[in-house]
Parts: sequence; C-alpha cells; structure tokens
Amino acid sequence: MKLLLWLSLGLALAAPAAAAMRAGAYAQDISPTRFPAPVNGSMKGNFAGSIHDPMQARVLALHDGRRALVFCVVDACLMPREIVQEVKRLVAAETGLGPSELLLSATHTHSAAAMTPAFQSDPDPEYVRELPPRIARGILQALRNLEPAEIGWAFGSDPTQVFNRRWWVKAGASYENPFGGMADRAWMNPGNANPKTSVPAGPVDPDVAILVARSLADGRPIGLLANYSLHYVGGNPAISADYFGEFAREIGARLGAGDARYAGKPAFVGLMSNGTSGNINNVNFAQPVRPRRAPGEQIKLVARSVADAAMAAYETIRWRKEAPLDTEEAELTLAVRKGTAAEVEQARRVLAATPRDPDGQWGDRKAIYARETIQLAEYPDTVPVTLQVHRIGDLSVAAVPCEVFVEIGLRLKRQTPFTRHFTVSLANGYNGYLPTAEHHAAGGYETWRARSSYLEVPAAEKITARLEEMLAALHARAGRSGRPGS
Repeated sequence: MKLLLWLSLGLALAAPAAAAMRAGAYAQDISPTRFPAPVNGSMKGNFAGSIHDPMQARVLALHDGRRALVFCVVDACLMPREIVQEVKRLVAAETGLGPSELLLSATHTHSAAAMTPAFQSDPDPEYVRELPPRIARGILQALRNLEPAEIGWAFGSDPTQVFNRRWWVKAGASYENPFGGMADRAWMNPGNANPKTSVPAGPVDPDVAILVARSLADGRPIGLLANYSLHYVGGNPAISADYFGEFAREIGARLGAGDARYAGKPAFVGLMSNGTSGNINNVNFAQPVRPRRAPGEQIKLVARSVADAAMAAYETIRWRKEAPLDTEEAELTLAVRKGTAAEVEQARRVLAATPRDPDGQWGDRKAIYARETIQLAEYPDTVPVTLQVHRIGDLSVAAVPCEVFVEIGLRLKRQTPFTRHFTVSLANGYNGYLPTAEHHAAGGYETWRARSSYLEVPAAEKITARLEEMLAALHARAGRSGRPGS
C-alpha cells in the first residue's frame, strides 16, 4: 500500500515536459473523538463536551513544474513546533518535499481542542499523538489531487470587522498589572467606553488577500486561501472552527463549488489564514454598549462580511497559467524573557498563599502569572524561531510562529520588493505574542511575561529585519532566474 501511495505521489509531483501550474486541495477532519476535550484560549482550563462544527486541516497545494508550495491551515488556537516538525517529517518521507515548501499555520480559533499547554489548559496527550499523521494525510491527499490549473490573487478590503483592542490609558488614570505594577499605558480589551481610556493604541489592517486556483479542464474552483488580520470571533462553547470555518463554507457557496457539474471531482476547499492580528479583534470598544447577539450569530456575520470583500477581490483577478514559485526558510535564535531569581521566589510565595478555586485551578490573575513565571524559569535561555518567505509570481508571503502585531504586517507590506504581500501568523510553531518594542514599553496583556509572551523585547525588530532580508534575497533570485513574475 505504501509503495502504491509513493508511486501515485511521485506521478503527481513529477515535473511535466513544460513548466505549468497545477493545484490540488483537501480538507482533513482533525476533530477530537474523546470528550470532554481540553480547549485553549482562556487563563483557566476549559473543556468542550461536543462538536458544533468540525476542526479541519485545510490544504491548498501548488506546483509550478519545478517546486511545490503547500499551505495547510489548521483549526487550532496554538500549534506547537513539535507537531509541525512531525507533520513535515511524515510528508517528506512520502514526497521528498523540503520543510520550506510546507507552510502550516493555526487559525487561532479559541474553540478548538488544545494542542499545546497554555496557561492552565493542557492537551490530551493521546490526541496530540494522533494529530501529525492526520494532518499529514490531508497534505498528501491534496498533493495527489494536483491537476492542471490556473491561479490568481487579489486584495479586497473589509474595515468593518477589525478594531485595535489595545487602548491608551488617559493621563492620571491607571490599572494594575498582575505583577503589582501600575505603570502600563496600554489596556487590552478595556471594555466599552471605558472612561479611563482615550483612543486605540495602534492601527488595523483591513486587507482581505486571496490566492485562488481553478481547474484548467472545466473552470472548477479548486481552492481559495484568504488572509485577514482578525484575532478570532468566538462565542461557541463547543468545538468549533469559529469564523475561519464559516468563511470556508461561505466562500465555497459563493463560488458555486457544490454545482452538480463538479460531482465526482475533488471538493473545493476554502482556507482562511490569520494575518497580523496580535493586537486586533472584532470588538469596537468606542461603542457605549456591545451589541447582544445569539451564540454563533457574530461568527456568521463576520464570515459573510469578509466573504463580500473576498468576492469583490475575486472579480479583479488576472488568471495565470504560469506563476513561478520559490521559498526560503531561516531559523533565528532568540532570548527568553525570564523572571529574576528574586521574582521566581516571590512567584512561589504568591502561588503558595493563594487558594485554588473549587475546580482546582487558580482564578486570581496574580497567581496565574506567578505560575507562568515559575513555568518560564524551566524554559531554555534561548529558543529557535522558524521564519519563512514565499513567492508566487509577484506576490510575496511571510510566515511567523507568533501572534504578530499589526504594525509588523503593515511594515512588511510597505517594504516587500514584490508587488503585493501578506503575512501568515501562528505559522510553523508557536512562540507567543510579538509586540513591537514600542508596545512593550506601553505594557498591557500581550507584553506580560508568560508562556504566551516570552520572547526578548527586541524580537519584533530582529524578526522583521530578517524577513526583509529574506524577501530581498527571494526577489534577487527571481531576477536571476529569468522568471521574475507573472
């Protein structure tokens, strides 16, 4: 059986006589089967008892006759480096594809089964062991589905669903951080019309980027990868792919992917990747009151709104039968922010003096962060951070294993040597939030030292500068190849 699989994938990946674009897609179910299932996304460990809509690993694979580029977007809050590396190892064993040709990212739905420890939630070890083969199976099927295709990309805009969630604290006002300090000047999720805050502490990115493939044989939509800088929507206590999954269903319906003419052909796959949304959410705190909606209603509203922008962009696509692909991967070593010996000892005292809640967890925020300080003390002093850049014709894509602040994504869009650009966050691992140095100085939740925010303060500048170097190298290589774009 494995020999037959290897032969079928070998045929799928074999270069045709002339370079030509091929594309394939597949959506692999990765939902948990044991309940209650641990769920990431809160400072306390939550559990889901059922499935509202399935978790999937959605895959769009491209091949230009010379190399492959595979996008795999996984319904997960956080996907650790260990799972990503094992998936890439399994795929490489069957196909020979290099790690830079595979971009795996998490959507950041807060309603997915946990894949890595975060605050007081810990994953089901058996579920974690099952995940890499299941995700790899989806990637391999997408590669088997490769067929002659044409592709295109375009950018729409939806400013109505993104808001900067960090607000400046007014002069003379303050609030306490979990370490006992009162100097933070930025407040994450301060509540609607908070009299202590003034204006948002940063911009938003309304771009809705789409990369689309359709069959040369019959014009059938194969897959559409979107990218939008929105943290998540939320509101579902059961396992759910959040608006990322709802967008995938909505965009398939808009494109007529279920048409009877396409019966028996590989199913269309919509993918929504998370852009640079580390400080962006879906709540307008300038409003005096947050609108009350039924569970799931906001998810559908957002998905429809973003699909409107995606479809407006779709109408402007210039389709290409050829678009050169190229990739580059690098690994930075960055320092871990740890507490001093005195701070770790103080954290132990705080934890020992704070009673747990009836559920056996800590509800007090100071105790929660004291526990994080103790956990981080066991981390290595430095960690590897995997970065990628990709080229599809004159479009560039960057991938960062962090919850990237929007200012970084906007800078990369300005600085790319290619015509257009988008960045995928939470990609190829998880290294916590990535605030800029200016945001670190302002304080606030995303900067508070924990396993969710532990990279050295200069990390954002080091990562952004390295990505800019990689994009420049990719562009120079494109010029030397004689295939500069399409």
